[in-house]
Amino acid sequence: MDISDIATREFVEVDASKRLGKVRAIFERENPKGIIVTEDGAYAGVITQKQLVQSHVEDDAKAGAMTRSAPKVERTADVRKVARVLVEGGTKVAPVFQGEELWGIITEDAILEAVIENLDALTIEQIYTEDVITVDEDTNVGQVVNLLRKHSISRLPVLDDTDGLTGMVTRHDIVDVVVRDMDKATRGDRSGEIERVLDLPVYDVMNSPVETAELSDSVRDAVERMLDHDFAGLVVTDDVNHVIGIVTKTDVLRALTYTEEDHMDVQITNISLLDTISREDIRADISKVADKYQAMQVQHAHVRFHEHKEKLRGTPLIQCQIRLRTNKGQAAGSGEGYGAEMAFNVALDKLERNVLERKGVQADEEYRGQLLRKLGEL
Repeated sequence: MDISDIATREFVEVDASKRLGKVRAIFERENPKGIIVTEDGAYAGVITQKQLVQSHVEDDAKAGAMTRSAPKVERTADVRKVARVLVEGGTKVAPVFQGEELWGIITEDAILEAVIENLDALTIEQIYTEDVITVDEDTNVGQVVNLLRKHSISRLPVLDDTDGLTGMVTRHDIVDVVVRDMDKATRGDRSGEIERVLDLPVYDVMNSPVETAELSDSVRDAVERMLDHDFAGLVVTDDVNHVIGIVTKTDVLRALTYTEEDHMDVQITNISLLDTISREDIRADISKVADKYQAMQVQHAHVRFHEHKEKLRGTPLIQCQIRLRTNKGQAAGSGEGYGAEMAFNVALDKLERNVLERKGVQADEEYRGQLLRKLGEL
Protein backbone atom coordinates (compact mmCIF):
# COMPACT_ATOMS: atom_id res chain seq x y z
CA MET A 1 0.00 0.00 0.00
CA ASP A 2 1.34 3.44 -0.88
CA ILE A 3 0.36 6.89 0.40
CA SER A 4 -1.02 8.30 -2.85
CA ASP A 5 -4.62 8.00 -1.61
CA ILE A 6 -4.05 9.16 1.97
CA ALA A 7 -1.72 12.14 1.54
CA THR A 8 -3.53 15.48 1.53
CA ARG A 9 -3.12 18.80 -0.22
CA GLU A 10 -4.73 20.60 2.71
CA PHE A 11 -2.16 21.98 5.11
CA VAL A 12 -1.22 25.12 7.02
CA GLU A 13 1.48 27.16 5.32
CA VAL A 14 3.35 30.28 6.44
CA ASP A 15 6.11 32.36 4.91
CA ALA A 16 9.54 32.29 6.54
CA SER A 17 9.20 36.01 7.28
CA LYS A 18 6.08 35.58 9.46
CA ARG A 19 6.42 36.54 13.15
CA LEU A 20 6.82 33.58 15.46
CA GLY A 21 4.09 34.99 17.72
CA LYS A 22 1.62 34.54 14.86
CA VAL A 23 2.80 30.97 14.36
CA ARG A 24 2.21 30.20 18.03
CA ALA A 25 -1.30 31.64 17.71
CA ILE A 26 -1.98 29.30 14.76
CA PHE A 27 -1.04 26.28 16.85
CA GLU A 28 -3.25 27.49 19.68
CA ARG A 29 -6.20 28.17 17.36
CA GLU A 30 -5.99 25.30 14.85
CA ASN A 31 -3.75 22.70 16.55
CA PRO A 32 -2.17 21.42 13.32
CA LYS A 33 0.29 18.52 13.35
CA GLY A 34 2.85 20.83 11.82
CA ILE A 35 3.14 23.98 9.73
CA ILE A 36 4.83 24.04 6.33
CA VAL A 37 7.24 26.97 5.91
CA THR A 38 7.94 28.42 2.48
CA GLU A 39 10.44 31.03 1.33
CA ASP A 40 9.84 32.90 -1.92
CA GLY A 41 7.15 30.35 -2.67
CA ALA A 42 9.47 27.34 -2.35
CA TYR A 43 9.37 24.69 0.40
CA ALA A 44 11.79 25.53 3.22
CA GLY A 45 10.86 23.17 6.06
CA VAL A 46 8.38 22.66 8.90
CA ILE A 47 7.64 24.00 12.35
CA THR A 48 6.16 21.69 14.98
CA GLN A 49 4.46 22.41 18.28
CA LYS A 50 7.23 20.44 19.97
CA GLN A 51 9.78 22.98 18.72
CA LEU A 52 7.79 25.89 20.13
CA VAL A 53 7.62 24.39 23.61
CA GLN A 54 11.34 23.61 23.55
CA SER A 55 12.34 27.00 22.16
CA HIS A 56 13.37 30.21 23.91
CA VAL A 57 13.02 32.21 20.68
CA GLU A 58 11.06 35.43 21.13
CA ASP A 59 7.72 36.08 19.42
CA ASP A 60 9.22 38.87 17.30
CA ALA A 61 11.61 36.44 15.63
CA LYS A 62 10.78 35.21 12.14
CA ALA A 63 9.35 31.78 11.43
CA GLY A 64 12.47 30.99 9.43
CA ALA A 65 14.46 30.97 12.68
CA MET A 66 12.46 27.95 13.88
CA THR A 67 12.24 26.09 10.60
CA ARG A 68 13.66 22.59 10.60
CA SER A 69 14.07 20.13 7.78
CA ALA A 70 11.59 17.28 7.67
CA PRO A 71 12.11 14.04 5.77
CA LYS A 72 10.61 14.34 2.29
CA VAL A 73 8.58 11.46 0.87
CA GLU A 74 7.35 10.68 -2.61
CA ARG A 75 3.62 10.57 -3.26
CA THR A 76 3.83 6.87 -4.17
CA ALA A 77 6.04 5.83 -1.24
CA ASP A 78 5.13 2.66 0.67
CA VAL A 79 3.10 3.35 3.81
CA ARG A 80 5.42 1.28 6.05
CA LYS A 81 8.47 3.16 4.81
CA VAL A 82 6.71 6.48 5.44
CA ALA A 83 5.80 5.33 8.97
CA ARG A 84 9.50 4.68 9.57
CA VAL A 85 10.41 8.09 8.15
CA LEU A 86 8.02 9.84 10.56
CA VAL A 87 9.28 7.89 13.58
CA GLU A 88 12.96 8.26 12.76
CA GLY A 89 12.52 11.91 11.90
CA GLY A 90 10.75 12.56 15.21
CA THR A 91 7.88 14.29 13.42
CA LYS A 92 4.14 13.84 12.96
CA VAL A 93 4.03 15.34 9.48
CA ALA A 94 6.18 15.09 6.37
CA PRO A 95 6.06 17.00 3.08
CA VAL A 96 4.96 14.93 0.10
CA PHE A 97 6.67 15.62 -3.22
CA GLN A 98 5.70 14.75 -6.75
CA GLY A 99 8.98 14.98 -8.57
CA GLU A 100 10.60 18.24 -7.49
CA GLU A 101 7.35 19.95 -6.53
CA LEU A 102 5.72 20.08 -3.09
CA TRP A 103 2.39 18.27 -3.58
CA GLY A 104 1.01 18.14 -0.02
CA ILE A 105 1.64 16.46 3.33
CA ILE A 106 1.24 13.11 5.03
CA THR A 107 0.39 12.87 8.75
CA GLU A 108 0.58 10.07 11.27
CA ASP A 109 -3.20 10.24 11.68
CA ALA A 110 -3.75 9.60 7.97
CA ILE A 111 -1.52 6.52 8.12
CA LEU A 112 -3.25 5.16 11.23
CA GLU A 113 -6.70 5.68 9.72
CA ALA A 114 -5.61 3.79 6.61
CA VAL A 115 -4.33 0.72 8.48
CA ILE A 116 -6.68 0.67 11.46
CA GLU A 117 -8.56 -2.46 10.32
CA ASN A 118 -5.29 -4.40 10.50
CA LEU A 119 -4.51 -3.47 14.10
CA ASP A 120 -6.84 -5.99 15.79
CA ALA A 121 -4.02 -8.53 15.79
CA LEU A 122 -1.94 -6.42 18.18
CA THR A 123 -2.49 -5.78 21.89
CA ILE A 124 -1.28 -2.84 23.98
CA GLU A 125 1.10 -5.16 25.82
CA GLN A 126 2.99 -5.84 22.60
CA ILE A 127 3.80 -2.22 21.73
CA TYR A 128 3.45 0.05 24.77
CA THR A 129 6.31 1.94 26.45
CA GLU A 130 7.00 0.94 30.05
CA ASP A 131 9.22 3.84 31.10
CA VAL A 132 6.95 6.79 31.95
CA ILE A 133 7.88 10.14 33.49
CA THR A 134 5.17 11.49 35.80
CA VAL A 135 4.58 14.62 37.87
CA ASP A 136 2.61 15.47 41.01
CA GLU A 137 -0.38 17.80 41.11
CA ASP A 138 1.66 20.57 42.76
CA THR A 139 4.47 20.48 40.16
CA ASN A 140 4.56 23.94 38.55
CA VAL A 141 4.24 24.63 34.83
CA GLY A 142 7.87 25.76 34.60
CA GLN A 143 9.05 22.36 35.85
CA VAL A 144 6.71 20.65 33.40
CA VAL A 145 8.16 22.65 30.49
CA ASN A 146 11.69 21.67 31.56
CA LEU A 147 10.73 17.97 31.71
CA LEU A 148 9.11 18.12 28.28
CA ARG A 149 12.25 19.74 26.88
CA LYS A 150 14.74 17.52 28.67
CA HIS A 151 13.11 14.25 27.67
CA SER A 152 11.72 15.46 24.33
CA ILE A 153 8.25 14.12 25.13
CA SER A 154 4.78 15.49 24.50
CA ARG A 155 2.80 14.57 27.63
CA LEU A 156 3.13 13.85 31.35
CA PRO A 157 0.68 11.87 33.49
CA VAL A 158 -0.19 13.67 36.74
CA LEU A 159 -0.43 11.67 39.99
CA ASP A 160 -2.26 12.42 43.23
CA ASP A 161 -0.84 11.88 46.72
CA THR A 162 -1.66 8.13 46.53
CA ASP A 163 0.26 7.77 43.23
CA GLY A 164 -3.03 7.27 41.41
CA LEU A 165 -3.54 8.78 37.97
CA THR A 166 -5.46 12.03 38.30
CA GLY A 167 -4.75 13.98 35.07
CA MET A 168 -2.61 14.57 32.00
CA VAL A 169 -0.70 17.65 30.83
CA THR A 170 0.46 17.98 27.22
CA ARG A 171 2.54 20.32 25.10
CA HIS A 172 -0.68 21.67 23.64
CA ASP A 173 -2.00 22.50 27.14
CA ILE A 174 1.17 24.50 27.83
CA VAL A 175 1.04 26.34 24.50
CA ASP A 176 -2.67 27.03 25.06
CA VAL A 177 -2.26 28.63 28.49
CA VAL A 178 0.87 30.58 27.54
CA VAL A 179 -0.61 32.02 24.33
CA ARG A 180 -3.90 32.84 26.04
CA ASP A 181 -2.23 34.69 28.90
CA MET A 182 0.29 36.41 26.64
CA ASP A 183 -2.57 37.75 24.48
CA LYS A 184 -4.02 39.36 27.59
CA ALA A 185 -0.75 40.98 28.64
CA THR A 186 0.66 44.22 27.33
CA ARG A 187 4.33 44.35 26.36
CA GLY A 188 5.29 45.86 29.72
CA ASP A 189 3.44 43.11 31.58
CA ARG A 190 4.99 40.30 29.56
CA SER A 191 7.82 39.37 31.94
CA GLY A 192 5.56 39.22 34.97
CA GLU A 193 2.90 37.27 33.10
CA ILE A 194 5.41 34.63 31.99
CA GLU A 195 6.62 34.17 35.56
CA ARG A 196 3.03 33.90 36.79
CA VAL A 197 2.20 31.22 34.22
CA LEU A 198 5.34 29.21 34.99
CA ASP A 199 4.51 29.28 38.71
CA LEU A 200 1.02 27.80 38.20
CA PRO A 201 0.58 24.27 39.60
CA VAL A 202 0.03 21.70 36.88
CA TYR A 203 -3.29 20.88 38.55
CA ASP A 204 -4.63 24.18 37.14
CA VAL A 205 -3.82 23.35 33.51
CA MET A 206 -4.05 19.55 33.28
CA ASN A 207 -6.82 17.54 31.63
CA SER A 208 -8.97 15.30 33.81
CA PRO A 209 -10.29 12.60 33.70
CA VAL A 210 -7.72 10.77 31.57
CA GLU A 211 -8.35 8.20 28.86
CA THR A 212 -6.62 4.98 29.87
CA ALA A 213 -5.93 1.57 28.39
CA GLU A 214 -5.20 -1.90 29.73
CA LEU A 215 -2.50 -4.28 28.55
CA SER A 216 -5.05 -6.66 27.06
CA ASP A 217 -6.82 -3.99 24.97
CA SER A 218 -6.48 -4.22 21.20
CA VAL A 219 -4.35 -1.61 19.48
CA ARG A 220 -7.24 -0.95 17.10
CA ASP A 221 -9.49 0.06 19.98
CA ALA A 222 -6.77 2.33 21.39
CA VAL A 223 -6.12 4.02 18.03
CA GLU A 224 -9.84 4.56 17.45
CA ARG A 225 -10.07 6.38 20.78
CA MET A 226 -6.97 8.45 20.03
CA LEU A 227 -8.34 9.50 16.65
CA ASP A 228 -11.87 10.17 17.94
CA HIS A 229 -10.64 12.45 20.74
CA ASP A 230 -7.50 13.80 19.03
CA PHE A 231 -5.24 12.25 21.67
CA ALA A 232 -1.61 11.49 20.87
CA GLY A 233 -1.52 8.72 23.47
CA LEU A 234 -3.26 6.81 26.24
CA VAL A 235 -1.98 6.05 29.72
CA VAL A 236 -1.70 2.34 30.50
CA THR A 237 -2.89 1.57 34.04
CA ASP A 238 -3.33 -1.45 36.29
CA ASP A 239 -6.47 -2.41 38.20
CA VAL A 240 -5.74 0.09 41.00
CA ASN A 241 -5.25 3.08 38.67
CA HIS A 242 -1.45 3.12 38.94
CA VAL A 243 0.50 4.09 35.81
CA ILE A 244 2.44 1.18 34.30
CA GLY A 245 3.13 2.61 30.86
CA ILE A 246 1.94 4.71 27.96
CA VAL A 247 0.93 3.91 24.39
CA THR A 248 1.19 6.60 21.73
CA LYS A 249 0.50 6.97 18.04
CA THR A 250 4.26 6.85 17.54
CA ASP A 251 4.37 3.42 19.24
CA VAL A 252 1.76 2.21 16.75
CA LEU A 253 3.67 3.65 13.78
CA ARG A 254 6.79 1.96 15.10
CA ALA A 255 4.96 -1.38 15.21
CA LEU A 256 4.00 -0.94 11.56
CA THR A 257 7.68 -0.88 10.65
CA TYR A 258 8.56 -4.18 12.33
CA THR A 259 10.09 -6.51 9.76
CA GLU A 260 10.27 -10.26 9.31
CA GLU A 261 13.85 -10.14 8.08
CA ASP A 262 16.46 -12.60 9.32
CA HIS A 263 18.37 -9.93 11.19
CA MET A 264 17.05 -7.87 14.06
CA ASP A 265 15.01 -4.83 13.08
CA VAL A 266 16.50 -1.60 14.43
CA GLN A 267 14.68 1.71 14.33
CA ILE A 268 16.44 5.01 15.00
CA THR A 269 14.69 8.23 15.97
CA ASN A 270 16.51 11.43 14.94
CA ILE A 271 18.79 9.45 12.63
CA SER A 272 20.21 12.73 11.31
CA LEU A 273 22.28 13.03 14.52
CA LEU A 274 24.44 10.02 13.60
CA ASP A 275 27.99 11.18 13.02
CA THR A 276 30.77 8.59 13.28
CA ILE A 277 28.43 5.63 13.70
CA SER A 278 26.04 4.01 11.20
CA ARG A 279 22.74 2.14 11.47
CA GLU A 280 24.60 -1.10 10.70
CA ASP A 281 27.13 -0.40 13.49
CA ILE A 282 24.25 0.11 15.93
CA ARG A 283 22.47 -3.06 14.82
CA ALA A 284 25.66 -5.11 15.11
CA ASP A 285 26.50 -3.82 18.61
CA ILE A 286 22.98 -4.46 19.94
CA SER A 287 23.05 -7.93 18.38
CA LYS A 288 26.27 -8.69 20.28
CA VAL A 289 24.55 -7.90 23.57
CA ALA A 290 21.50 -9.97 22.64
CA ASP A 291 23.65 -12.92 21.50
CA LYS A 292 25.25 -13.13 24.96
CA TYR A 293 21.88 -14.01 26.44
CA GLN A 294 20.41 -16.48 23.98
CA ALA A 295 17.26 -17.00 26.05
CA MET A 296 16.46 -13.34 25.34
CA GLN A 297 15.21 -13.18 21.76
CA VAL A 298 15.15 -9.57 20.57
CA GLN A 299 12.13 -8.89 18.36
CA HIS A 300 12.71 -5.17 17.81
CA ALA A 301 15.18 -2.49 18.89
CA HIS A 302 14.44 1.23 19.11
CA VAL A 303 17.31 3.69 19.49
CA ARG A 304 16.48 7.32 20.08
CA PHE A 305 18.92 10.24 19.97
CA HIS A 306 18.28 13.72 21.37
CA GLU A 307 20.63 16.69 20.97
CA HIS A 308 21.29 19.13 23.83
CA LYS A 309 22.57 22.68 23.33
CA GLU A 310 25.81 22.04 25.24
CA LYS A 311 28.87 21.43 23.07
CA LEU A 312 32.51 20.40 23.55
CA ARG A 313 34.86 21.66 20.85
CA GLY A 314 31.92 21.90 18.48
CA THR A 315 30.52 18.43 19.22
CA PRO A 316 27.02 18.49 20.75
CA LEU A 317 26.02 16.64 23.90
CA ILE A 318 23.75 13.79 22.82
CA GLN A 319 21.35 11.69 24.87
CA CYS A 320 20.76 8.14 23.64
CA GLN A 321 17.99 5.80 24.74
CA ILE A 322 17.88 2.14 23.70
CA ARG A 323 14.79 0.00 24.13
CA LEU A 324 14.60 -3.69 23.24
CA ARG A 325 11.36 -5.60 22.85
CA THR A 326 12.12 -9.26 23.63
CA ASN A 327 10.36 -12.52 24.40
CA LYS A 328 11.24 -11.79 28.06
CA GLY A 329 9.68 -8.31 28.09
CA GLN A 330 11.30 -4.92 27.55
CA ALA A 331 14.88 -3.97 28.36
CA ALA A 332 16.26 -0.43 28.22
CA GLY A 333 19.36 1.66 28.74
CA SER A 334 20.19 5.34 28.37
CA GLY A 335 23.27 7.53 28.46
CA GLU A 336 24.83 10.81 27.33
CA GLY A 337 28.02 11.71 25.56
CA TYR A 338 29.54 14.18 23.15
CA GLY A 339 28.53 12.88 19.75
CA ALA A 340 26.10 10.10 18.88
CA GLU A 341 28.70 7.32 19.01
CA MET A 342 29.80 8.09 22.57
CA ALA A 343 26.20 8.50 23.74
CA PHE A 344 25.24 5.18 22.13
CA ASN A 345 28.14 3.33 23.75
CA VAL A 346 27.22 4.66 27.22
CA ALA A 347 23.58 3.67 26.69
CA LEU A 348 24.60 0.24 25.37
CA ASP A 349 26.71 -0.38 28.47
CA LYS A 350 23.76 0.60 30.69
CA LEU A 351 21.48 -1.67 28.66
CA GLU A 352 23.77 -4.66 29.16
CA ARG A 353 23.96 -3.99 32.90
CA ASN A 354 20.17 -3.83 33.07
CA VAL A 355 19.89 -7.11 31.15
CA LEU A 356 22.38 -8.75 33.53
CA GLU A 357 20.47 -7.41 36.53
CA ARG A 358 17.20 -8.75 35.14
CA LYS A 359 18.82 -12.10 34.47
CA GLY A 360 20.07 -12.16 38.06
CA VAL A 361 16.63 -11.36 39.43
CA GLN A 362 15.08 -14.12 37.31
CA ALA A 363 17.76 -16.54 38.49
CA ASP A 364 17.05 -15.62 42.13
CA GLU A 365 13.33 -16.22 41.56
CA GLU A 366 14.02 -19.59 39.97
CA TYR A 367 16.27 -20.57 42.90
CA ARG A 368 13.61 -19.41 45.36
CA GLY A 369 11.01 -21.53 43.57
CA GLN A 370 13.28 -24.58 43.65
CA LEU A 371 13.96 -24.03 47.35
CA LEU A 372 10.27 -23.75 48.17
CA ARG A 373 9.54 -26.95 46.27
CA LYS A 374 12.27 -28.77 48.18
CA LEU A 375 10.91 -27.47 51.49
CA GLY A 376 7.48 -28.64 50.47
CA GLU A 377 8.83 -32.14 49.99
CA LEU A 378 10.13 -32.32 53.56
